[in-house]
This record gives sequence, C-alpha cells and structure tokens, in this order.
Amino acid sequence: PIFAVPTTAGTAAEVTINYVITDVEKNRKMVCVDPHDIPVVAFIDPEMMSSMPKGLTAATGMDALTHAIEGYITAGAWELSDMFHLKAIEIISRSLRGAVDNTPEGREGMALGQYVAGMGFSNVGLGIVHSMAHPLGALYDTPHGVANAIILPTVMEYNAEATGDKYKYIAQAMGVEGTESMSQEEYRKAAVDAVRKLSQDVGIPANLKEIVKKEDIPFLAQSAYDDACRPGNPKETSVEDITALYESLI
Repeated sequence: PIFAVPTTAGTAAEVTINYVITDVEKNRKMVCVDPHDIPVVAFIDPEMMSSMPKGLTAATGMDALTHAIEGYITAGAWELSDMFHLKAIEIISRSLRGAVDNTPEGREGMALGQYVAGMGFSNVGLGIVHSMAHPLGALYDTPHGVANAIILPTVMEYNAEATGDKYKYIAQAMGVEGTESMSQEEYRKAAVDAVRKLSQDVGIPANLKEIVKKEDIPFLAQSAYDDACRPGNPKETSVEDITALYESLI
C-alpha cells in the first residue's frame, strides 16, 4: 500500500490516477493514467509545504488552479466534478497570495484547495493548457506550474465559446462581484482577467517570450496535439490552432 505525504500544493499526485514520465531523448512528457497509482492514504499537512520558496509556491499553486479550471470546463465535466472544481477555484483564489507570503492560513488553504481539485480532475480529465505546458517542460525544463499559469488565460479566451455560462461561476468563485448583471461577454472577460491578476500578483511572467524559440513551435504544437490531455478540451482543436496559441504568447 502507498501512503502519500505531499510537500507541494499543486499536483495533487497523492489523490490522482495520473503521473508523468519525461523522455529526455525525444523531449516529450508522457501522461500516464493508471488506477493503481492512487495511494491508499494521503496525509495533507500544510506544515510539510511551509518550506517551499515563493516561486515554487506560486508555480504549484497556479498548477492547482489550472487543474480546477480545466477540470471544470473539460468535455467530461458533470455535476459531481463541478462541485469539486468550483470549490477548489474558490479556496485557491483566496489562499494563494497568502501562501506565497507564507501565512498559515494561505498554506492551509492551498493544501486543501489543490487536494479538492485533484479529487475532481482525476475523474474527468483536463485540456490543452496542460497539453501545451507539457512539451515546454520537456524541451526547456520550464516549471510545469509556470507554463500552465502563462498559458491558462489565453486558452480560456480560446475555449470561451464552448463553455456555456461556466465562466460566470469561475468569476464568482474568484471573488468577482456583480456577475449576475453581466453579459456573457463581460463575465467571460471577468473570469480571464481574474486569473491574469492572480498570476501577476504571485509573480508569474506574462508571456512565453523568455522561454519559447519560434523555430520550436511546430514541434511544440504537434507534441501538444498528441498529448493525452488534448481530447478533454471543451473545444475541438487542431495543430494549426495550437500553433497560433503559442505564437500569440511570444
């Protein structure tokens, strides 16, 4: 039996069926899914996470937020998973800034929030934010949470048309007021803006200019399209669409 004690507040590896293997020769990250990978018991102790430096806290925290938002809008989402993901978005949004400042309340909130997100996405999958982040980690060794955080708002804009009214509830969970009186366009923009603001507040770069080389984009786009997370995206996509998304971020 596996007993898991997480020391970061991000991956939710202690409660998911997923793991990632990096093929360093082919510059690829492979997402593996196996129910035998789930630990028997997980001990979620925020004190185990309190020694994380600010950068790692921010990156892993934004990874957890990406899990919650992608899990909420993924093609496989349903009422039960929505319950986990909305609550996770709420907890993470109110806790991440404090966790980066190493407050006890922030650490405790992030420990719980990332765990709740894992309970959700492990059952319904993710989307192309993760698909696009994985090859950045494989090719440039970009921290996974940083890659997710940079890509997330742009992909949220791309996916918006396929998400119904879900961005209204994302915005609400992130503390945006007045969403009930907003138009669809307004609450979708409000949700994306709230994600960008949180990412900026915890020190995540705004784009991929310092990471991605233009000549690598064809490889990155094909890798992202082939990634195991891509079929879960709420909007049908293509290598050409993913190429354009990478280009818009450099």
